[in-house]
Amino acid sequence: MAFTSDYLCSSFKVELLKGLHNFTLSTGNVFKMALYDNNASFVAATTDYTSTDEVANGNGYTTGGNALTNVTPTNDTTTAYTDFEDEVWGTATFTAYGSLTYNSTAGTNAVIINDFGGAKTATAGDFTVQFPAFDASNAIIRIA
Repeated sequence: MAFTSDYLCSSFKVELLKGLHNFTLSTGNVFKMALYDNNASFVAATTDYTSTDEVANGNGYTTGGNALTNVTPTNDTTTAYTDFEDEVWGTATFTAYGSLTYNSTAGTNAVIINDFGGAKTATAGDFTVQFPAFDASNAIIRIA
């Protein structure tokens, strides 16, 4: 298994400071989540989406992944944060080991790499990626 951890991609951090990413619900960029098999190799230095080792097209999965629903960024006193709504691939029959979330509006700019901690499988049912609670301690993207 090539997934070893969760990462906010280093290039994403720089791109945030350049104003490239907009997570606002109604007017923001389109972010997609692509799913990968156990041969995929991602590290914090990953910069772009790739179809190499992506889950095979078909059986409820489309190459490039699904568009996510943004949750408009907010903050508590010292931490800004944003998240996405849970994502579901319906009537799915596939196995994934992790994901890459990328900004498809900006091109293929990598944002987050998630390790699922092993094989996650759906057989003729829903494949759901559940995002953490939308708060300053748990949201998928937090800046403190």
